[in-house]
Amino acid sequence: MSIDLVALKQVVQAAYDKHHAAPGGENASYIPYLAKVPSDLAALAVVTVDGDVVTAGDSDFKFAIESISKVCTLALALDDIGPDAVQEKIGADPTGLPFNSVIALELHHDKPLSPLVNAGAMATVSVIKATCAEERWHRILDMQSKLAGAPLELSNDVNLSEQTTNFHNRAIAWLLYSADAMYCDPMEACDVYTRQCSTLISTVQLATMGATLAGKGLNPITKVKALAAEHTRFVLAEMTMEGMYGRSGDWAYTVGLPAKSGVGGGILTVVPGVMGIAAFSPPLDETGNSVRGQLMAAAVAQAMGYNLYAS
Repeated sequence: MSIDLVALKQVVQAAYDKHHAAPGGENASYIPYLAKVPSDLAALAVVTVDGDVVTAGDSDFKFAIESISKVCTLALALDDIGPDAVQEKIGADPTGLPFNSVIALELHHDKPLSPLVNAGAMATVSVIKATCAEERWHRILDMQSKLAGAPLELSNDVNLSEQTTNFHNRAIAWLLYSADAMYCDPMEACDVYTRQCSTLISTVQLATMGATLAGKGLNPITKVKALAAEHTRFVLAEMTMEGMYGRSGDWAYTVGLPAKSGVGGGILTVVPGVMGIAAFSPPLDETGNSVRGQLMAAAVAQAMGYNLYAS
């Protein structure tokens, strides 16, 4: 699809100018590292399937990927065990409850429903083909890097901050194990899951992830095939249903594009066949989504006329 880059640059800058200082929200406080990130940071980036890059704001600042990492591990799981097994073992339905909900598990006999909430994400980690925790971790990190088009690195500070406060996730992992819905040692899955959430990524790299998914798995910057083309549609479907947590339905209704948020302040949005749109700003709404990130990403999509349900 031919894109008017001059118009796109104007749209990105206008969206940033209008929303980068929008009021409301607070940094995630339950992870000490995230609470300390300067709340005035904001960035917006677009990467097209042809490799064009448009940015505004603090687009090179690296922040914690957090739950956006779930998209990457899902992509790897689809390649490892296939979409049917992913649907059977992990699920493809929204929970209708917060991303770390134990009640969602209890209501469904301790079985996960979606790979994009914490329970399903740890179950997804457990199905990755590996002989030990380190192999499991490095395969996930490699997938993150392939999608982002650059070597991503673990932040020891983020990881330590999370590993010492992840008791709730440890409990969820044991519940999954009790229901035969964990496919490796539960504490190994929890440990690796925590690590995958602790890598650092820039807004440009996040937009590159989106462009790779938009381009059916081909990274437009490196030209590396990150995942099978036939599997990208399953990733985008999961993002549509659960990617914005409790606001996923509202996002689909108003923006109409697959998206995934992280409590580090990132927002990843995919325009299939066209581009990835990424935004970043630490203050979050009550469901865990960046307040300014949502506004900036939505403004770009709407100004450019991208909405899957309006096409």
